[in-house]
Amino acid sequence: MAKAPTLNIEMMRASALQATSVLRTLANPDRLLLLCQLSQGEKSVGELEVLLGIVQPTLSQQLGVLRQENMVNTRRDGKQIYYSVKDPKVLVILNQLYALYCGDRGGH
Repeated sequence: MAKAPTLNIEMMRASALQATSVLRTLANPDRLLLLCQLSQGEKSVGELEVLLGIVQPTLSQQLGVLRQENMVNTRRDGKQIYYSVKDPKVLVILNQLYALYCGDRGGH
């Protein structure tokens, strides 16, 4: 009988901390909506405001959280700031959430 591999608890603990940080950030509806839009490609602040109907103070606050959590890239072009999803792992999570809750069955 094959022996199960030994788990590195310190490495698992670090991964668990990273995962809970991502999940905590995704747990806010506005941030989740922002990341869902950004998963479709780079968007400007103005585009996000129109697409999501999130008013400027809230939008700026939530984009600030996403920047602080290192989940988005920013690019400035003149006066416009563009955002995109930074972490490919976050894109995998967003795609899975979409499939579970927004796809053909809509979570049913």
